[in-house]
Amino acid sequence: MNGNNPSRWQLLPLIAAITLMSSLAHADDSVLSIKHENDGLASSDDGHFTSGFELNWAFEPEAKSWTQRLATVLPDSIIGNADMAAFRLVHQIYTPNNIEQRGLIEDDRPYAGIVYGGLSLYEDVPMGNWRQATDLHLDIGLVGPSSLADSIQREVHRITESERPSGWNNQLGDEAIVNVAMRRQWWHSSPFIGKQFAHGPSVSAALGNFYTYASAGYSVRWGDEASGIPTLTPNPGSRHHMTGKEGWQWYLFASVDGYYMAQNLTLDGNSFRNSHSVDRKEWVGDISAGLALAWEEWQVTYAAVQRSREFDGQEEQDKFGAITLSRRF
Repeated sequence: MNGNNPSRWQLLPLIAAITLMSSLAHADDSVLSIKHENDGLASSDDGHFTSGFELNWAFEPEAKSWTQRLATVLPDSIIGNADMAAFRLVHQIYTPNNIEQRGLIEDDRPYAGIVYGGLSLYEDVPMGNWRQATDLHLDIGLVGPSSLADSIQREVHRITESERPSGWNNQLGDEAIVNVAMRRQWWHSSPFIGKQFAHGPSVSAALGNFYTYASAGYSVRWGDEASGIPTLTPNPGSRHHMTGKEGWQWYLFASVDGYYMAQNLTLDGNSFRNSHSVDRKEWVGDISAGLALAWEEWQVTYAAVQRSREFDGQEEQDKFGAITLSRRF
């Protein structure tokens, strides 16, 4: 790709941003969130899932909006009504651990840059003493040089005077990605030591050339009432906002998740061309925990995750953190 001639793929972030902004005039009870995921937020490493950035606009759709109509035409077993919807723009960077080596590192994960836009629909259904929370996601984007991940990482490392990444010539080639995912969580909430203690199981699945997986997990939360807990890569989207709007609020959370991973583009390599790849492990587990703090219309959330080894030859388990700043409108 010639860096002076932007390809059509580079227009995707602009298209996604225009789509997101077009919804603002019709949004009620909306929340704008900026999330940054980085291995440096939980460890001293600078490899594997190196960095992720997400801009997310969640809102309550109007009854006649196209997002609400989409929810109502889907089977009720999937989702019956969109209590909330969200648009998001995501950029992610993956590298091997040794980024100073120019040549291909065959036994470590490929260089990969990913950019995509997504739509999420959310529904909450009371079920006696439990609440069923359903999340439905559609993501469209690309992996490859057109994501500009190599330029972004080099510039960040230049500014921070970090080691220079030299192996981006070995990155995955341009490829469009399309993915759908669904997550269903059940919550039971009861008073505990002056706050609310909530807990419950979850199941999720994804299908596409980015990720294909099935997973199950269990989450706990203690503190003030909230709509859920943060979800971390590879789970798209997130519902983690406080339900109140006055004074200080907080909650602690933790989660354990297990995945059967049938496809991971960042490890399996390109689908339709030869590229670097590693032998992906089919079973992967996550343990995560964190804290959310809110004041009036603002909220900040921190989460740390430890992930089991994802491919054969991986020397250590990966750790990364995520920090999210949200503003309610």
